[in-house]
Amino acid sequence: MTATDVTDLYEEFGDERLPPGQHETTDFPVLSKSGRPSWDPDSWEFTVTGAVDEELSFSWSEFQALPAETQRQDFHCVTGWSKFDCEFTGVPFPELAERAGVHEDACHVMFVALDDYTTDLSLDACMRDEVLFAWAFDGEPLAPDHGGPLRVVTPHKYAYKGAKWVSGLEFLTEPERGFWERRGYSDTANPWAEDRYS
Repeated sequence: MTATDVTDLYEEFGDERLPPGQHETTDFPVLSKSGRPSWDPDSWEFTVTGAVDEELSFSWSEFQALPAETQRQDFHCVTGWSKFDCEFTGVPFPELAERAGVHEDACHVMFVALDDYTTDLSLDACMRDEVLFAWAFDGEPLAPDHGGPLRVVTPHKYAYKGAKWVSGLEFLTEPERGFWERRGYSDTANPWAEDRYS
């Protein structure tokens, strides 16, 4: 699958590809709130709930059968490092939103994960093809330490907005705060504005 290069999306937000306060690394450090959860491909389930016309549920094989694409993206961690030219393969967020039929009064999205991690974004921030539910990195299955089997990637936000081990999302009619947002991290998480903390 040929990768679509979306590394120029920074032009929407700033003049430099590397956001202020960040340094570029060729490594891919591993950060998470707790230990790596286990999962069983035979019982794994991904759900789409909340303010939608039709709540959805996918098995692992059903999710992998959804329309997917590979994108070359940049990855920005709130702790100050950025990794350029990451190739992620997965399902764009708008694909799931269209299948569920999002209600007009939905304004926010909560992502939930196998380790009980949560993170939130405005619906507008999610409705971009660059927001991927990714199961592959650089052509290989996403490693468990990096959120495999499935993680969200949000190249226009700090990476804590991209839940590792993601297992579902809920469309909300009122904003709610996720795990780190309740602990003082920014809800907007714009790297080019250095929205690290609220």
